[in-house]
Amino acid sequence: MNSPARLTLTGFGTLLLIAFMMGANHVAARFAFNHGVNVVTAVSFRSGVTALVVLLILWQQGVSWRLNTRHKRYLPLIGALIAVQSVCLYSSVARLPVALALLVFNTYPMAAALWARVLYAHRPERRVVLAMPVMLLGLALALDVLGAASGLGAAAQWSQMGLGVAFALGASATFGLAMVLTQYEAGDLDGRLRTFTTMAQVGVWASAAASLGLGWHLPVDATGWVGLGMLTFLYGTAFTIMFTVLPKLGVVGNSPIMNVEPIFSLVLAWALLGQAIAPMQLVGAALVVGTVLALGLFKR
Repeated sequence: MNSPARLTLTGFGTLLLIAFMMGANHVAARFAFNHGVNVVTAVSFRSGVTALVVLLILWQQGVSWRLNTRHKRYLPLIGALIAVQSVCLYSSVARLPVALALLVFNTYPMAAALWARVLYAHRPERRVVLAMPVMLLGLALALDVLGAASGLGAAAQWSQMGLGVAFALGASATFGLAMVLTQYEAGDLDGRLRTFTTMAQVGVWASAAASLGLGWHLPVDATGWVGLGMLTFLYGTAFTIMFTVLPKLGVVGNSPIMNVEPIFSLVLAWALLGQAIAPMQLVGAALVVGTVLALGLFKR
């Protein structure tokens, strides 16, 4: 087996660019939500456009569409899980400071380890077990669970952020499950085809939810349209780069470097939305991001 290619400066910069765009996508989403857009409308636009972009990549690169029986059985489930994850994460972004929503979501490595244990009897590695309490401590500090930093007290703090945290945890749990099913049941499928089928299904599920009950809520002003357009552009562009540029650079698309996304979102949300968190919450954020980075960088 060939050894992994050394990460070049160009590859490192490209990964950081993707992380920046993914973080900026969530900040743009908050602008859209603040100006009339609802979650399912944002997910429909974002996923539909991304699916079309990846479809063009599949056509241009002549990727085989052959699926085996296992793929046909599990891809619809994976697509449904990512649809739920997308709605939950954007619902959390609409209710919490963007960086905090992403920090809670970034606990998905723990969720994935638990799902792998439950479904496939895969014993988690020692480093994952050791990382869990560190990540939970960081999350408790970042969320200010006792309301000390905000001065509100625990009850008032949770009345304000409880639903947003629940949505973010739901996104973490469903994404962790989707990752495990992808690894065990669809890991041999071309990543471009897997991404297209997933994004297309997410777009269909979100559009159905909007059409059949939740309604299409388009922006009410120019700022909302800019937010919706930017979240769609940033998300689609990040995925396009991931599947066209990174393979040529010999870089794995899910590199842990991209887990600095909450840091970019923290800076952007502070600069553009006026969202700020207390120093102790910054310490917690650093613990969460640092732990996730360590889990990825020190893989065997």
